[in-house]
Amino acid sequence: MNKFLGIGRSTKEVELRYTTGAEPLAVGRVTMAIDSGFGDKKKTNFVPITAFGKTAEFMERNLQKGKLFAVEGEYTTGSYNNKNGEKVYTTEIKADKVQVLEWGDKKESGRNDGLPEGFKALDLEDMPF
Repeated sequence: MNKFLGIGRSTKEVELRYTTGAEPLAVGRVTMAIDSGFGDKKKTNFVPITAFGKTAEFMERNLQKGKLFAVEGEYTTGSYNNKNGEKVYTTEIKADKVQVLEWGDKKESGRNDGLPEGFKALDLEDMPF
């Protein structure tokens, strides 16, 4: 089984391109920063994420630098020859599902509750249970 599940923050804006041909396909790329460990053992891994089609377009519309998001996908490897003829090995995640876990821009909207426009926080004091 080849399955990747990760939660992290985008390190940059999503790069969206389209393939050429009769039916162009969206290709989106972003890097996810995933923290592990605690204190002086804390480490950050930078994982390249690639998505295709509607998933790539969703990422480009909704995922800005610094946003927390989750990815489900497949771990892939590859290689190519660089300008000097040297073989370069690559590793990335081919995203099948992307979920944004942090919505809205607190600075733009003036809100500090992190909720999307049109939503309001529940008042738990008024709950009957």
